[in-house]
Amino acid sequence: MPAHRQWHLAGGRVLDLEDGVLMAIVNVTPDSFSDGGRHSGTDAAVAHALACVEEGAHILDIGGESSRPGATEVTAAEEQDRVLPVIEALVRQTDAIISIDTYRAETAQLAIAAGAHIINDVHGAQREPDIAAVAARTGAGLCLMHTGRGREKLPDLVADQRHFLSRSLEIAASAGVAREAIVLDPGFGFAKDAAEDLELMVRFAELHVFGYPLLAGTSRKRFIGGMTGRTVAAERDVGTAATTVYLRQQGASIFRVHNVANNRDALAVANAILKDEKRLSSKPDLQP
Repeated sequence: MPAHRQWHLAGGRVLDLEDGVLMAIVNVTPDSFSDGGRHSGTDAAVAHALACVEEGAHILDIGGESSRPGATEVTAAEEQDRVLPVIEALVRQTDAIISIDTYRAETAQLAIAAGAHIINDVHGAQREPDIAAVAARTGAGLCLMHTGRGREKLPDLVADQRHFLSRSLEIAASAGVAREAIVLDPGFGFAKDAAEDLELMVRFAELHVFGYPLLAGTSRKRFIGGMTGRTVAAERDVGTAATTVYLRQQGASIFRVHNVANNRDALAVANAILKDEKRLSSKPDLQP
């Protein structure tokens, strides 16, 4: 299980992970796989983010470039033009924790300067390793995600997780990122087919070998559509909530989701089950 139950972030913020937390997806993009274009303007993105806070989001994850397969890569300037005004507006309007979803060191630096607290890197600090130095300098929380894109994966799924994320952790350690600032994400859907995503769920508890809190990003992913028959991504929220319950029971601490309200209730149910399991396991055996 994770060695620390708190996530230390920029600005001296500390997030308690004991009961799990929700990270709301705020895509300031025209082409994200589920909600591309819905919140692509600053005002729409800010309004959506604030609504997510009202629904129970602990973290707002602001992204300016789609990471779906085949998405068009944007320039650093385009990404920054999308995300920085949103972050600046949110800092003025909410105390919620803000995350920047980027692999670019420059964007991360500017986002933290604008008031963000977390860097969420889908390349695990391996595309632009300087992003780890940004986290170290600013005290930002750093989420390192596993991906299989652009490389040969090892045959065993968990062995590949250990291979890739160990390298990410080496980069972070070399840059001086504090252990309490790091969270790991196994990267559901990133160069993984439906069978691999399902196996990753089943074997999720094996990832506690790293000793870091784990983030689960299953929301509306294709493998949920395969299990439920839902071909439209936005119709996969019930399936997503089911994965939240299961992965919370497997020890996930952070849940990156589109539909905050659904997953708030799912997380509450999972926590109630876990607490009652703990209560019952601690009772003395009253059997004669």
